Amino acid sequence: MKEPAPHENDPSQPVRMTAWVRGHVQGVGFRWYTRAQALAIGELRGFASNLADGRVQIVAEGPRERCERLLEWARAGDTPGRVDGVTEIWDTPRDRYPDFAIR
Repeated sequence: MKEPAPHENDPSQPVRMTAWVRGHVQGVGFRWYTRAQALAIGELRGFASNLADGRVQIVAEGPRERCERLLEWARAGDTPGRVDGVTEIWDTPRDRYPDFAIR
């Protein structure tokens, strides 16, 4: 059985979460609300960006627990537009972002 990575056991350990949100999420303020939610959660850096295929990409770096809260918000349906699904991957942070931005 594979050992979990150290950050999987410690919710305060910094991580990088990249999520792709499918549905009617462009042209409805989704990126703006994602940024507002990230700032409300606190300690998150990264961005929300429209993709050419109609999805929104969210990249968030910070404590795992806070990234999970942002991901839960995106999946909960209390968002602008309509979310049909969210796919995410987890990685180590790259520390490239000074704040949480809209791209």
